[in-house]
Order: sequence, then C-alpha cells, then structure tokens
Amino acid sequence: MIGYDNVFFNASAFVGGLFLLEFGADRFVDHTAVIARRLGVSPTLIALLTAGAEWEELAVIVAALSQGRSPLALGNILGSSISNILGAFSLGLIFASGEIKFDRSSKIYTALTLLFTVIFVLILAFFKSIGRAAGGILVALFVAYFASVAYYIYKGVMAAPEDDDDDDSDDDDDDDDSDTASVSEYSESTLKDEESATQKKIPLTPLTPFHDDNLAPHESAPFTESEEQFTKSVPKTRKPPRSLTYHIFQLIAGFLALSLSGYILSHSVSFLADTFELSGTVLGMTVLSIATTLPEKFIAICSGARGQNGIVVANTAGSNIFLLTLCAGVLFLAGDVEALVASVKMFDLLVTAASASLFAVIVFVGAKPWMGIALLVLYFAFIGAEFAFYR
Repeated sequence: MIGYDNVFFNASAFVGGLFLLEFGADRFVDHTAVIARRLGVSPTLIALLTAGAEWEELAVIVAALSQGRSPLALGNILGSSISNILGAFSLGLIFASGEIKFDRSSKIYTALTLLFTVIFVLILAFFKSIGRAAGGILVALFVAYFASVAYYIYKGVMAAPEDDDDDDSDDDDDDDDSDTASVSEYSESTLKDEESATQKKIPLTPLTPFHDDNLAPHESAPFTESEEQFTKSVPKTRKPPRSLTYHIFQLIAGFLALSLSGYILSHSVSFLADTFELSGTVLGMTVLSIATTLPEKFIAICSGARGQNGIVVANTAGSNIFLLTLCAGVLFLAGDVEALVASVKMFDLLVTAASASLFAVIVFVGAKPWMGIALLVLYFAFIGAEFAFYR
C-alpha cells in the first residue's frame, strides 16, 4: 500500500531541494568568478568555468552515486542533455521574433556539442567492453575541450560563452558602475546648470538657502529645478569591496548547499521511483532532468525574446558538453558498471543523438519560431514514450 504521507513529504523535499540547488549553484559559480578575478586568473577561464557549467547536475550525480543509484545518474545525464535541446533551446526559438541567424562562434560550439554527443553515444553503446576506461576518456575530452576553447578564445577565433547564471555576487562591481554613472551624471548636470546660470546672470549656489521676501520667516521656498537636479545627481556613497575571506566563505556555503541539495533530490526521487515502481533511469530522464534544467529554460526564453541568439546557443551547447564529458566521466569512473550496462536503452541513445543533430542543423541553416514549436512537440512525445513503454 502506498503511504501518501511519505510520498507528500518526499515530493515536498524534492521541491525544496530544487530551491537549495539553485541557491548553491549561484553562490558557487558567482563567488568562484570573484575569487578568480581577485587572484588574477584569466577572464576566459572564468567564463568557461561559469558559463554553461552544470555544477548542480554534477552534485546530483555524485549524490546518486553515493546512494548506489547509478541508473538514476545516467538517466539524469541523458534526460538533461535532451531537455536542454528539445525543451530549452526550443523555447528560445519560440520566443524569438522572425528568422534567427547564428554567428561563427555559435556554430563552432554547436559542432563541438554534436561531436561530443556522438562520442558519448558510441562509448555508451560499447560500454560493456570498454568498462571504466570510458570514464577516463570522457574526462580527458573535457580537459582537452577546456584547454582548446580557452586557447582559441585567447587567439580571438571564438567568443567566450555568455554567463548564464545570476551575478548575485557581483554587487560590488555593480555598485562601482553605478557610482561612476552617478558621478558622470552629476558632472553633466552641474555643467548644464552653470551654463544656464551664466546665461541668466544668476549665481549658482544650490546649497545656499533661497530667500523670498513674500514668504514668512518660518517658511522656506521650494527647490528650484537646478537644486532638484543637484540633489538627485549627488553620487551615492561607494560601498567598500568585500574581503577575499567573505567570498571564500560564500564559496564554501555554495558547495555545501550543492552537496546537500544533490542528496535531497536523489533520495526523494529514488523513494518516489520505488513507491510507484518506476525505473530510476526513466524518472531521472523525465522528472529530475526537467526540474534541474529549469534555469536553462528560463534563460532561453529571456535570451530569445531579447534577440540574444548567442546566449541561447551557448546556454545549450555549454551545458551539454559539460554533461556528456565531465559528468558522464565521473559516472563511468565511480558508478556500478553492471547496473549501467543494464539500464542503457537504445531508444534513449537514438533520441540523444537525434536531438544533437537537429540542434546542429538548425544553428547552421538558421532558425524560425515554428522550428522551436516542432522541437517542443518532439520533447513531449519523448516524455510520453518514456512513461508509456519504459516505466
């Protein structure tokens, strides 16, 4: 008999774990970037570490491995890579206006995504004969990708990926920018006031009280236009930058939040799978992958609506490369080989390869909103097939 109290508790824990996951990912990525800048690390390497890096997915996979749930981790990798294309990239196309053309950097990242997807599918198809060496191959591919992209960006061949995370920790930089803007506005308005005062032969003394013989002694005159401009344009007090210790503490907090959220998510999904007698791989490919890729979907919608096509592609390509190389490499190195071999389904591999191929064709040929609708329909069909035939 199903204990609905436990089901409700684990479903609530799953939702709470998602919020904790996003909190931890934001803290980890943002403060990693700040610390790297403080230590003089190349901005290119910072962009590669923070843009499209699925650290939250890696946390979920490590947590699933710690609980002996290798099929759940594999399902999450496959499901997230499919969801990033059919479920997130499609939304970016739908919300874009008119035909979309992608630049050279977008096409290079897309070609890399297709290449790594084909390698991953081939390795998984022959995983039984390759064994744990597959994990080493994928991790080596990630290192090679990281080094080569960093080199080509440095040479100016490619553009650095756009950062797809919230810059919560960059408040200091934002404050600096706003302070500079305020000073600039202040200087501009002051010059205008001086010119106006010179033309009207009126002394410019915005801080000097204005006296009017028609006012009573206890009354004061309202601000003149120049006085109001002056008070509004006075630059705000600049906040002192946070110490390096503060950012290190936030980085550790983010890492702990990632670890805890990964444990909560994998444990709650495993319980639900056992309760409803569902395959861990299927639940990882559907419910868990949809939930963990919600940020990518939101970013795709915003970027598509604003015409930022490069972000839409970098968001999808960077995430999938990270998933299919580093995350998959960790899984193959530390996971249960027999359980992984038993959980591999040819249908999932074909959908993974087909979605990456469609992604490449659309980016190279050019996209239209109806293509996004077609991809989304295919995604719903895939989810339905998973529950109908492979549960």
